Amino acid sequence: MPLSVRRTRFMTWRPLATAAVAALMAAFLVPAAAHGAPRESTPVYSYENAIRESVWVDTGLDGDDDGKHDRVAVDIVRPREPARQGRRIPVIMDASPYYSCCGRGNESQKKTYDADGHVVRMPLFYDNYFVPRGYAFVGVDLAGTNRSDGCVDVGGRSDIRSAKAVIDWLNGRARGYTTRTGTTTARATTWTDGRTGMIGKSWDGTIANGVAATGVEGLRTVVPISAISSWYDYYFAEGAPLYDSGPDWLSDYVDSPDARAKCAAVQRKLVDGAPRTGDWTSLWTERDYVKDAAKVRASVFLVHGMQDLNVRAKNFGQWWDALARNGVERKIWLSQTGHVDPFDFRRAAWVETLHRWFDHELLGYDNGIDREPMADVERHPDRWTTSAVWPPRTTGATTLRPGGGAQRGVGTLGLARRSGTETFTDDPGRGETDWAADIDRSTPDKAGFATVPLTRDLRLSGSSKVTVTVTPTTPTARLSAVLVDLGPDTVRDYAGPGEGITTLTDRTCWGASTAGDSSCYKVTEAARTDVGSTVVSRGWADLGHHASGKGVALTPGKVYTITLDLAATDHVVPKGHRLALIVAGTDKDLIDPPVDTPTLTLDLSRTSARVPLVGGAKAFERATAGSTAAPATSVLDGVRAPGAAFRVPGETR
Repeated sequence: MPLSVRRTRFMTWRPLATAAVAALMAAFLVPAAAHGAPRESTPVYSYENAIRESVWVDTGLDGDDDGKHDRVAVDIVRPREPARQGRRIPVIMDASPYYSCCGRGNESQKKTYDADGHVVRMPLFYDNYFVPRGYAFVGVDLAGTNRSDGCVDVGGRSDIRSAKAVIDWLNGRARGYTTRTGTTTARATTWTDGRTGMIGKSWDGTIANGVAATGVEGLRTVVPISAISSWYDYYFAEGAPLYDSGPDWLSDYVDSPDARAKCAAVQRKLVDGAPRTGDWTSLWTERDYVKDAAKVRASVFLVHGMQDLNVRAKNFGQWWDALARNGVERKIWLSQTGHVDPFDFRRAAWVETLHRWFDHELLGYDNGIDREPMADVERHPDRWTTSAVWPPRTTGATTLRPGGGAQRGVGTLGLARRSGTETFTDDPGRGETDWAADIDRSTPDKAGFATVPLTRDLRLSGSSKVTVTVTPTTPTARLSAVLVDLGPDTVRDYAGPGEGITTLTDRTCWGASTAGDSSCYKVTEAARTDVGSTVVSRGWADLGHHASGKGVALTPGKVYTITLDLAATDHVVPKGHRLALIVAGTDKDLIDPPVDTPTLTLDLSRTSARVPLVGGAKAFERATAGSTAAPATSVLDGVRAPGAAFRVPGETR
């Protein structure tokens, strides 16, 4: 729960009385090998007297084609005392396109500057909290935004180079200048040891992923929040459009006025390289960071909302799996929210955990965070559990198969292969919540298959795949597949205006403040809603992309097989609830409909769901052995204090 502003732990720190005392306290920030191995950095430096400066770093690119290398603006806030002591410090960095156009965080903060062009307000709490603790904070304007040269290319070479060049500069490998156009150079190696941690939400976190995928030396850790791992999977799902606009619109949204005047050629490349057909092109290859996961040297602390319908959860799932295959040190938080920062859904725990993570990764403190459970998962609003590893080691991909029932489109879900067919007609006016509500009723727009009521809790942890074999009646067709927990629950209202949070009027303070940069932010609380069912995971596809990344016209009456990638999740279907698989056409408001209105015949014998179940097929067998007449009390029921942990299969306290 948020701490009151009257509590002292996160109150504004005031400068120590004497330089001698400050020097003494600075001993706590020496790396772990000295002075009895400190376990936590403490706020011993003055935020009010911190050095605030701007540097323009040469990216080596000429994105705006003006005959000069682009320079990106780097605004820096760093404690003054370490430089006086001859000490070098690590850097926390947020590279963003949003610092001037749109703002950062729940309160849409933008950078502000004084008359000399030095940053006065740096958005978010990172500088307020970490600068007094001996870190520098660096806010980078991506190329083409705010005070930077160049062009925004939406996750491409220019975006990634904007941030990578700054890490190179911090480590003495690139040139920085004191002005945007001047020749006076600026060096970072006089004050930083080059060890850098990148953090950011949404596009900012995406840049952190992309820079990590270059393997740049000096980047020690990244904290991507609600971030993209492959830009194709932001705009499309196997050929099915997720948005009705492309990267050119997003580029224009964040471009500075200078960039809009100079970057028409880049805009044209974004249009030409991202056709609305959903075909894979070289533009998407350049913006696919998953393929380069083997290059990642940095540790990764990943945060994502399992109900994020902006940056869909597939993005974190495929990134996490690729990092795991390559042995990357990693940690994960999964919330019930949509596209929300952990500062706004679990504030006190987030600040404490992030502090310990950076202390461990950038200062080298042996504080034990690397030996703690890998995953924190939100089960109910403000109720969290942990897992030693994620997904749990006992997780096994289990093939579940649909079977027909007494009513058309109302079937069963189990382990045995079944024969028969089901038919449905695409209805763009209906979607996953409609299908789930009508799971036990025959409707023409979906085919639904459900287990018996479970006799034990059943936990899904990871990414699923659904393979369908269908026969369309038209040359175009879209498919949706969703896994649903059928049963009443109280969840975060991820579909509401706050995507799972409500913003209140009181404020809590997280670090030091100045007149121009407050560390105090509005309190939030969980926005709850009662539901009769919960969509656990979802995936979509254009059937014309069944064979490759290039779509083709379908032959009506021909049989096609396609596998849909469903979003990663971690969800417990409680005892008494049912697990359902629904296959349908257009998912209202989540994908665009096809040109035609197809009717599709589903071959049940060649349709299946590959689901990551903790305990594998045996757990499914035990949970479906027998049934209950009505939902029974489960391990998820009962009253617990907000934030308290409780046990479910495969989890630890």
